[in-house]
Amino acid sequence: MTRPNVIVILADDLGYGDLAIYGNPDLKTPHLDRLAHNGMRFTQHYSGSPLCAPARASLLTGRYNHRSGALSVESNRGLDRISLREKTIADVFKSADYKTGMIGKWHNGLYDMRYHPNQRGFDEFCGFLNGGMGYWDWIIEYNGQPKRSDGQYLTDVFTNEATQFIERYKNDPFFLYVAYNTPHSPLEAPQADIQPYSDTGKYNQAVSTLYGMIQRMDTGIGQILDTLDELGIADNTIILFTSDNGPWLGNDTINGETQSMMRFNGPFRGMKQDVLEGGIRVPAILRWGDGLPVGHEFHDMIHFTDWLPTLADACGIGYQAQLPLDGLNQLQSLRGDKQSVPTQRFWQYNRYDPVVHCNAAMRDGQWKLYYPRIPEAMMKLSFDSDDYKANFTRPHTLTEIHNPTVERELSEPQSPELYDLASDPYENDNLAHQYPEKMSAMKHSLENWFISVEKDREDALTFN
Repeated sequence: MTRPNVIVILADDLGYGDLAIYGNPDLKTPHLDRLAHNGMRFTQHYSGSPLCAPARASLLTGRYNHRSGALSVESNRGLDRISLREKTIADVFKSADYKTGMIGKWHNGLYDMRYHPNQRGFDEFCGFLNGGMGYWDWIIEYNGQPKRSDGQYLTDVFTNEATQFIERYKNDPFFLYVAYNTPHSPLEAPQADIQPYSDTGKYNQAVSTLYGMIQRMDTGIGQILDTLDELGIADNTIILFTSDNGPWLGNDTINGETQSMMRFNGPFRGMKQDVLEGGIRVPAILRWGDGLPVGHEFHDMIHFTDWLPTLADACGIGYQAQLPLDGLNQLQSLRGDKQSVPTQRFWQYNRYDPVVHCNAAMRDGQWKLYYPRIPEAMMKLSFDSDDYKANFTRPHTLTEIHNPTVERELSEPQSPELYDLASDPYENDNLAHQYPEKMSAMKHSLENWFISVEKDREDALTFN
């Protein structure tokens, strides 16, 4: 049998509750519904980080993002970069003679061509390197050559590029990474997609627009699925759909007005940037007609780092990692064979230098240890935001990056909290005082993990 193709579709800031198949009462996502009904839906699927660049790094490398040096989103400081010593999932598939392509948002290194997708395993790249881009007024690139907006909606551009890539390589095994920037700000969508949600009277213009953005992406995913059907390669193509992190539920700006983005996010507390469940538990749908059950729900814990070894094994790639992976090959578990899966996973995120007891979490089976945010450690300097905004309108440039130490006075960390997610997915009932031994053991495990990943990060800095 021909080796299976792989398509990884990644949404941007799409929450657990931002799909009909995950319980949204009004959002119309029929094509993702179709994908789930013909595949598998995951209920305990975790991103590697509650923010996009570090989350993507863990997905692409099979390792915790700290190890690769991708700590945050500040490209001008190099904090989004994946260390050059890391091998990406595209490197793995390319080495196995797969055609590799990436379409959409990269955000894992710019200003230096060594970190460009074409140098990280992707034969072809169409997209942008920045953390965001306009949907009507955009500038993207094709393998290093810039192209300015021609009036098309950017989500549609990426969909068309994806279907063309599939058609080009329909007779070759291919690995395609489609990283839509939907529904990341700016809030822009065709009016026909916005109207059904604004007409309900339930949602403000900001949320109505965001839902319209998701609906448009769903339409594009439908075109990708139809292309696979038309070419007769649907059953031999593994499709993974997920999101980089949870939703932004704070304020955003639309038409010059600040509006709340608060909306349904399943049974979870927290949002993008939080290591609460709402920030790291994300939707995931997997379909492989030739190799996996149909119409199945997968309730065991699975993590971004698991996908590299799992997809490589599914395609018969005997990958020997040069650096130890944090992820585990879950293929047999996905096929229904009960295996020993990891019960422990870790997260930590703040701006700039990592702080172990700030916005950190650990899962151990049904238990979750959580350290709340330290406010001062989460703040982004305006200078770094200015650089992000400038890349909406200028072609990719090559320049030195600078990451001087950010001087800041941090508040004392708050006491850790302990939750039983089996009975309390909202993380509402802190059980730390009732289970002090469990809390203490998990606290030490988290601190030891942090020492390990920080040591790897320091080693990575000397390599680049």
